[in-house]
Amino acid sequence: MSPTTPKPFLIVTPTQVSHIQASIICSKIHGFEIRIRSGGHDYDGLSYISDNPFIILDMFNLRSITVSIEDESAWVESGATIGELYYEIAKKSKIHGFPAGVCPTVGVGGHFSGGGYGNLMRKHGLSVDNIIDAQVVDINGRVLDRESMGEDLFWAIRGGGGASFGVIVSWKIKLVVVPEIVTVFRVEKTIEQGLTNIVHQWQCVADKIKEDLFIRVVLLPVNRKSYQTVKAKFVALFLGNAENLIALMNQSFPELGLRPEDYIEMSWIESVLYWSNYANGTSLDVLLERQPQSEKYLKRKSDYVQEPISKEGLEGLWKKMMELRKPALALNPYGGRMSEIPDFETPFPHRAGNMYKIQYSVTWKEEDVEASDQNLDRITRLYDYMTPHVSKSPRGSYLNYRDVDLGTNSVGNASYSEASVWGIKYFKGNFDRLVQVKTEVDPDNFFRYEQSIPSLASWTNLVAE
Repeated sequence: MSPTTPKPFLIVTPTQVSHIQASIICSKIHGFEIRIRSGGHDYDGLSYISDNPFIILDMFNLRSITVSIEDESAWVESGATIGELYYEIAKKSKIHGFPAGVCPTVGVGGHFSGGGYGNLMRKHGLSVDNIIDAQVVDINGRVLDRESMGEDLFWAIRGGGGASFGVIVSWKIKLVVVPEIVTVFRVEKTIEQGLTNIVHQWQCVADKIKEDLFIRVVLLPVNRKSYQTVKAKFVALFLGNAENLIALMNQSFPELGLRPEDYIEMSWIESVLYWSNYANGTSLDVLLERQPQSEKYLKRKSDYVQEPISKEGLEGLWKKMMELRKPALALNPYGGRMSEIPDFETPFPHRAGNMYKIQYSVTWKEEDVEASDQNLDRITRLYDYMTPHVSKSPRGSYLNYRDVDLGTNSVGNASYSEASVWGIKYFKGNFDRLVQVKTEVDPDNFFRYEQSIPSLASWTNLVAE
């Protein structure tokens, strides 16, 4: 935030559902918009800023988690973080987990309602693929569960962005079984160590390899006074022991050159800490910390790759990254369970046909406008450069990597055509059904923000006036 960031009229921190109901009713009476915040990780800040008079509904007090190992499920309130969820699961069981993100401070509410992906997704799909019930407060203040809200609304909140439809109080999730022993590794390579060939081969195997193995690639420009290069970090989770991992790697991806000193066997919950860059042996209590380890300015964007980028294309990318000096890329493989679930099963449509997702990232600490403009320009130039290599018609994006560059709704009630500019990129063919659900459950478009699903009824009424 900066001194020019719009401030809310007030911040409501509900401790019970009636506080949410009252906030909705009072905001309707007094003409306030509502911004719903669970963890505060909305990349472009849409969960806590608005140019119109608004209040923030900060859900952090509603974060109870009830785990039932007997039926392998849990109820988790939207104000909990995924770190808190993992911690509570691990307290009850060494062989259960949940497919969600790798950053423990992310709030459950936004993470789940936008899709929720992590390093278990090739085995078990997204968070939304494992949600079996929810509790929502609607526009009229009614408290609804799956049965009373109906399957259309239940479908919409699992990947369509919950804040367009109501306030999601809690979720019932289906736990997944994980081995007692998993294996992780982190291997770094540079251009000089054959990076181009290794990344090219990664593209050919990462989405096709056994679904127990997830290998992320983080690409970083390295700027020294005497030289420049690009470094890749290959970070992996394997749902099995080291012996089986080595056999699989030797068979499918020997180019990486995995060595015994590169990998470690541990429990699944310990792998959560490993993936969050905590030192081996760190107490699980760090999962209960709600604040990120560092505060900084950032911008994120996303893409989907459906055909391997050629070696020449990768070499061009390395040159562009060294020229821009700053933005990093994270490549996350798809395939496995992700290819088995139909595009229309949930609003999240990026399933079969996608080899991997790209996250572009740039961070900076300087507070001045010049630094902000310079870094935003860098990430935009890299995103533009990648156009020939990524999905087309539409160029897909991931809702939880919120990106207002794709387009925003005008103040008030957006038209279908206006919202479809960005909506088709997030939701592809599922956008129309989301609009239908929105029109039915929130016809007057009370739950709105810069990238909320539009209501056809409110737009029609506006035009009629």
